[in-house]
Amino acid sequence: MRDKVVEFLEDNKLIRNSQHGFRKGSSCLMNLLLFLDKVIHSIDEGHGVDIVYLGLAKTFDKVPHQRLLKKLRKHGIGGKLLSVIENWLKGRRQRVCIRGRWSSWITVWSGVPQGSVLGPLLFLIFINDLDEGIRSHILKFADDTKVFQELRDAAECNSLQSDLDKVVTWAEKQQMDFNVKKCKVMHVGKQKDGCSYYMGGMKLLEEEVEKDLGVWISSDMKCSQQCMYAFNKASRVMGMIKRTIRFKEVRIMLSLYNTLVRPHVEYCASAWSPYYKKDKELFEKVQRRFTKMTVNMDEERLQSLNLWSLEESRNRQDLIEVFKMSKGMTRIRLQELFTLEENNKGTRGHSFKLSKLRCTCDCWKHFFLNRIINRWNGLDQQTVGTTSLNVFKTRLEMIKNTRMGFFMD
Repeated sequence: MRDKVVEFLEDNKLIRNSQHGFRKGSSCLMNLLLFLDKVIHSIDEGHGVDIVYLGLAKTFDKVPHQRLLKKLRKHGIGGKLLSVIENWLKGRRQRVCIRGRWSSWITVWSGVPQGSVLGPLLFLIFINDLDEGIRSHILKFADDTKVFQELRDAAECNSLQSDLDKVVTWAEKQQMDFNVKKCKVMHVGKQKDGCSYYMGGMKLLEEEVEKDLGVWISSDMKCSQQCMYAFNKASRVMGMIKRTIRFKEVRIMLSLYNTLVRPHVEYCASAWSPYYKKDKELFEKVQRRFTKMTVNMDEERLQSLNLWSLEESRNRQDLIEVFKMSKGMTRIRLQELFTLEENNKGTRGHSFKLSKLRCTCDCWKHFFLNRIINRWNGLDQQTVGTTSLNVFKTRLEMIKNTRMGFFMD
């Protein structure tokens, strides 16, 4: 039932493109790339950007059933299907058990059941019209929402405040509440002393660093804060492995490393890949520590374990993301972020070469959209022209073995 509803909504483009949560081809990385593309590009052009991170209170638990059902009808869902969903939502009861003692049953009057198949989809439909009337940029991942506006003069500040007022009005009409204490403002760019913003009469707190979909974003748009955060998490896991695993056989350790450690240093790395030498060396310490923990390892540890360096792995992942965009495997198409070279009729390289943009600041120069250009353009037609992601990955493995330093910055 869920699959049919999703197919209907996607085919008719009923879910807005600002929503990236619980949708095929969308992810936290896609959300962050679109967001950082607009923000860092504005900074490179000399403009400031004000970003407001919004947080709803008790999001999934407070969705009013009657309003949700009304929105389902507006999205074209009716008849027996609507009756099934209504019966599934209504008449629910719940109680809690603490140390073997049960509370009395109470009726559940609102909310979508968490952990269910339909719950996330119903929530996306409920929050879909949050964008209505908003002139600023808005991006959502389920209930995680950010509204941001490029600042050229005071009018943009007033426009962003007006959009926040509309968001508050939406919440009041839908019987939802924003947790204003958790809503934050970040001023980035040259006009760092931006305006003050209010929601429901309360002034929003201003932050220099904010966690966005698991990635720390700083007002200077540098990645050092995220690098240290990822390094510390990976180091703690490495310490746990060292203390608890007594027989450090290569196969076991490699499995633990790939499962428990690498996700911390590679999560959404295309959005924040380090470019300072100190940050790169910080990450390589993680892998060196792992190789020293395994038994019977010689000096060529990475080759013995068939591991890429973390720098090579990040650059490989960048290429994979561009390939997926070029083949329509993500909701973001290649032309949305990149510009294809015109009159690309050369005999060398391939026919999908990208144009490089002018850069004035380091954060834009080393951002995903620019750092990937030379490496992507350096691929051959056979590699780029394949339609299979697995074949593309195999071709990258061959390039690593035949073209020394191709995946190094």
